[in-house]
Amino acid sequence: MKLITDLFHPSLSYGEFVIRGAAVYLFVLLMLRLGGKRQIAQMSPTEFVAVLLISNAVQNSMNGGDNSLLGGFTLAVVIIACSVLISYLTYRSRRFRNLFEGVPTILVHNGKVVEKNMKAERVTHNELMTLLRRQSVHRLEEIQEAILEPDGMITVLQRQPKDGGQGQ
Repeated sequence: MKLITDLFHPSLSYGEFVIRGAAVYLFVLLMLRLGGKRQIAQMSPTEFVAVLLISNAVQNSMNGGDNSLLGGFTLAVVIIACSVLISYLTYRSRRFRNLFEGVPTILVHNGKVVEKNMKAERVTHNELMTLLRRQSVHRLEEIQEAILEPDGMITVLQRQPKDGGQGQ
């Protein structure tokens, strides 16, 4: 009988779950945002392991040692609600969008690498060339601009031929 009681009666108040869950969600979101513009597929093994370890490290911060089902369900609702709220705020406000999603960064301009931006985004030349090749670009001279988008994707604007694209 004690097992059933433990499953359905959290040891913390629901308010404490809400505060803990929201605080940890926002903290981890901001820390990952400060970590740079990467998609899951672009994460290096060390970045992926760091995300896994972060999730484990903050678990007790959220649940305060509670192992009840209702406590877990409450935290799941809080995390989803935080995600929906952040999505709404970033849709409605440029300031929140810049804070939580970031802004595009020009990595190549007029066929030349913008070293300052590469360094700020921690993108190596090898990574840049890999991303460009995925877009069928093999030489920097072909590029008007290459922009690292907030979601980690790269947008390439190719240079127009000087003759306006007309044949010989």
